[in-house]
Amino acid sequence: MKPEYPALALLWMLLTACAPTGGGAMGDMDGGDDGAVGGISEVPNPSDAMAKSSGKTLSQLQRGHEVYMLKCGECHAYQLPEKVDIMDWEDVMPKMIRHAGLPSSDEKAVLDYVIAVKKEKGQEY
Repeated sequence: MKPEYPALALLWMLLTACAPTGGGAMGDMDGGDDGAVGGISEVPNPSDAMAKSSGKTLSQLQRGHEVYMLKCGECHAYQLPEKVDIMDWEDVMPKMIRHAGLPSSDEKAVLDYVIAVKKEKGQEY
């Protein structure tokens, strides 16, 4: 049973993706009908333009992207940054960072990266 609230639904998907199911490999995750799950090639790389529009340095965004790509994909499919509401990211990220055993600086780096992607795509947050 999935929770009704979007942030809780996202957390549910992320947490249950790491649970052994007996049938799938680590990283399998049911994306549902929301289209938020994508492949590695769909996750945007940081760019100078992204850094400029976000007000962050390219190295800050690269760190967030690195953590996102290397750690988030260990347990589940990548959630496309532009397809998830920023409030949901802000709600779920602390839990996932703790779950992954990462420092809070990586949480900030990933959030900076996600916000930069949303800004580059012309989305408000």
